[in-house]
Amino acid sequence: MSPSAPADARADLQPGTLDMLILRTLTLGSLHGYAIAQHIARLSDGVLRVEQGSLYPALERLLNKGWVTARWAESPTKRQARYYTITRSGRKQLDEKVSSYDRVATAIARVMGRA
Repeated sequence: MSPSAPADARADLQPGTLDMLILRTLTLGSLHGYAIAQHIARLSDGVLRVEQGSLYPALERLLNKGWVTARWAESPTKRQARYYTITRSGRKQLDEKVSSYDRVATAIARVMGRA
């Protein structure tokens, strides 16, 4: 979690949610791991902070499933970085994950009296 975000503003990701967030981020184009984590943190106003210990195992899992590909290239800081790209099967999986997430979020909102 982000050290600058108050403890009560931080959120733990539910299983499977990190994969969905990574796949969604990669729909923007090829990105290296640090850029993926920064994008998620920035769009969530620091509530969702993906640490290296979670990010890189998730990226390896997505690689092994064929949902992303990776290649080594030079980053803007002139260092070698592994750039990840979503595959066609990754896009299909993202659609399925988003549909499942939407169903669960809607159900929770109903139970909480917010829908």
